[in-house]
Amino acid sequence: MTDSSQRLVVVTGAAGALGQAVVSEFLAAGAAVVAVDIAGERLDALGQTENVHAVGAQLSDAAATTAAWEAIDAIGTPDTLVTLAGGFQPSSLADLTEDIWDAMIDSNVDSVVWSAREAAKRFEATGGGSIVTVGSKTAVAGAAPLAHATSKAAVVRITELLAEELRPKKIRVNTVLPSVIDTPANRTWMSDDLAARAVSPAAIAKVIAFLSSADAAPISGARVPVYGDA
Repeated sequence: MTDSSQRLVVVTGAAGALGQAVVSEFLAAGAAVVAVDIAGERLDALGQTENVHAVGAQLSDAAATTAAWEAIDAIGTPDTLVTLAGGFQPSSLADLTEDIWDAMIDSNVDSVVWSAREAAKRFEATGGGSIVTVGSKTAVAGAAPLAHATSKAAVVRITELLAEELRPKKIRVNTVLPSVIDTPANRTWMSDDLAARAVSPAAIAKVIAFLSSADAAPISGARVPVYGDA
């Protein structure tokens, strides 16, 4: 169990580059964090951090997500969900396969919906909360891999719909729209120029933390661009 006086935040996809930055941002603000991700060494290592509780789960599966939130119940009562779990695969119409399509919907859409469903039940019971999702610049404009951009466009629309549905329950729902994030994985293919313009995970984490804070109380249903110069 976490200290009942300490704010508890749930971060999915927590073991990734952006996830670790978000976890660090909330820890620096004095919160405890439930780090949810696929079970493995990276999640285990994150779980060794003080005030971080690691929960392994496949969030594209509704039943597995429910079980993960039951584990969270044993840790404490969160007031914030940040849904970073997701994936990326390139695809044009010509090379699109059913497997690629299903993978993008599973990882980027289903993981948001099932996590938000579980969080909303709990937030309503405790008087409100905040959900922050992660879309993409390509969800709203520009050329992009078909399946990934479509899945992220769904996340943006889901965010808007949930903001309306959950507003009477005092649950705010917003999304951030990254362009290119400066991560080790992205550095393997970015040009030097693009790498210089990419946005750091730490900078995006600060925006996410703000959206989940009391200072952002009037904001729900927003699409917040975090493009930087990329």
